[in-house]
Amino acid sequence: MTDFVADLLTQFHARTPIRAGSLVVTLFGDAIVPRGGHLALASLLEIMRAFRVSETLVRTAMSRLVGEALFERRKIGRNTFYSLSPPGEQAFAHAAEKIYGAAREHWDGRFDLVLLEGSAAERAGARAQWQAQGYGSLTLDLMIGIGGKSREAGLHLRAEPTETETARRLPGRAWPLEELASRYRHFNGMFARAHEALHGQGAPDALACLVVRVLLIHEYRRIVLRDPLLPRPLLAEDWPGRQARALCAAIYAVVADPADCWLGSHATDERGPLPQPTAPMSQRFAHQPVLCVTQNVDK
Repeated sequence: MTDFVADLLTQFHARTPIRAGSLVVTLFGDAIVPRGGHLALASLLEIMRAFRVSETLVRTAMSRLVGEALFERRKIGRNTFYSLSPPGEQAFAHAAEKIYGAAREHWDGRFDLVLLEGSAAERAGARAQWQAQGYGSLTLDLMIGIGGKSREAGLHLRAEPTETETARRLPGRAWPLEELASRYRHFNGMFARAHEALHGQGAPDALACLVVRVLLIHEYRRIVLRDPLLPRPLLAEDWPGRQARALCAAIYAVVADPADCWLGSHATDERGPLPQPTAPMSQRFAHQPVLCVTQNVDK
């Protein structure tokens, strides 16, 4: 494969243990669900070989994912086929909104505050539910967020800071913004060379495009699902998450269609070749401005 693709794979494998199951979830959510959602084991093994993931590791990962009810397995004769389970599809659909959707630019100037109630166990459960929706913790029992659409358990308040400086300082108290910023900078550095190569030399072969596309979304997903995606007024002007989203969109725009072509020509489900995507890949990141080749990317 092209040098920059090989470098991405080397960085992916530098983390141990290799989380093959998580990579498979990204593959299905990003590339297989839009094409019917089912994939033959033989096709999955062929794709995973391009990621340097062994057959043994894939089979072990799929058994675990089925056992966790994230995937469903179907056998027809000697052939095996996999698909995300309804809970698995729902989980990735929620993730897709954060991965491919538009960044939040505006804010009405108010925070949502939730005071948790009940026993310690009940408060712990409610805290986890609120955190899953992007809320942060000001204290053990006081959650803070933006939006106010959820009606999970707790006493609900709307609060408007008296000073702009107060509004800017609160997010750092409630969310791990420094950790997120560090991870975004690492992502930007990891994919900077890929961006330069793709926009300087053009896309590599179709299978390599699939590898880049899945690794890109896999690495971005690992960060963005922990990001509350605060509106622009609450973040620093040089917030690296903005560069990461622009970089992700720019690379995706180059590799998405060639990767899809490879899937259409090589991957199969129970009926044969995978069906056409339900929606064009161009609809993803549709609200993201194009990242110029000359734009600086955080190292």
